[in-house]
Amino acid sequence: MRSVFYLLDTAPYGSEKAFGALNAAAVSLTRMHVTLGLYGDGVYLVVAGQDSKKLGVPNLSDILYSYGELRVLVHEPSLVDRGLFEETLIETVELVDEEDFLEAMESSDCVIPI
Repeated sequence: MRSVFYLLDTAPYGSEKAFGALNAAAVSLTRMHVTLGLYGDGVYLVVAGQDSKKLGVPNLSDILYSYGELRVLVHEPSLVDRGLFEETLIETVELVDEEDFLEAMESSDCVIPI
């Protein structure tokens, strides 16, 4: 396997899914091309200015800065559905439409829904 696409469609806090996806992606980076696709509530992961201190968990959007090689695709229709706009996102992400999001998934050797 040369590439993997992790698909995250749940909010970053309230479950271990987002944290698990980031850890899985980090481990995979040493062996293959990795894309993290954010869809549905998963787009909340890359909203800038998050403060997770009161939750007692690390700021997951800050963790993305540690993985410069990780390609992060944000499903634009999911942002629009949630009233979020591109300028509210951290800088290390790529905003894509439905067609480009699906193409990235289809071109990966493996898709892992989280």
